[in-house]
Amino acid sequence: MRTSEWMKFAAVTTAVFVFSVSLGFAQSSSSDESKRKAKTKTAAVYPDLAKRMNVYGKVKIEVVITPDGRVKSTRVVGGHPLLVQPCQDAVKEWKFVPGPDETTQVVECEFHAN
Repeated sequence: MRTSEWMKFAAVTTAVFVFSVSLGFAQSSSSDESKRKAKTKTAAVYPDLAKRMNVYGKVKIEVVITPDGRVKSTRVVGGHPLLVQPCQDAVKEWKFVPGPDETTQVVECEFHAN
């Protein structure tokens, strides 16, 4: 293996390791208790590719919640790219307790390799 190939391999390996290191041991979802509570939550599907690559960790999604409790929009705050889309898709299905105004809060999905 040439030096340039070795450097690329080392960089990719390091990046995968850094992105995959996280606390947590089960797939779950949570939101800040001081914010609007979720009435129904759809669980995020753990992608097969992420499982095979042993990628796990938390994904943070900022959600805009309408007064009637529906998710109006989402924006990724952080998380491994392989885990972001399944989390975002699941959070779009969540229903929150109705409130007087449109609110914004950050929710998390956590993925764990069994």
